[in-house]
Amino acid sequence: MRYELSQKFFFEAAHTLDRDIGTDSSRRIHGHTYHAQVVLSGTPDTTSSMIVDLGVLKKHIETVRDQLDHRFLDEVPDLGPATLENLCAYIYKKLAAVLPNVVRVGIERPASGDRCQLICHPG
Repeated sequence: MRYELSQKFFFEAAHTLDRDIGTDSSRRIHGHTYHAQVVLSGTPDTTSSMIVDLGVLKKHIETVRDQLDHRFLDEVPDLGPATLENLCAYIYKKLAAVLPNVVRVGIERPASGDRCQLICHPG
């Protein structure tokens, strides 16, 4: 049997975005509250009965969160333009390096109704 284990977190950040529609407000510095979710998949370890200890998962998430929270996303190395897609990819790359069974990363901005989900394959 395989299980999915998920953890949600949020961060506040500002950015600019060069785009063809909504250019006036997008090109100015503005901020959002981002809600993220990370999903891992696997079979529980026979000793611990866990896919991963939630304390370990939260520790790794906090490391990534610190790189994004209250930051100007335009200046975050290796992020690129601060699109929802790039934020999903950034979080995935950072977490998959230490948690290879990450299978999904989602980012949502509830105030504007925007949501993106990266569906990954572990290993």
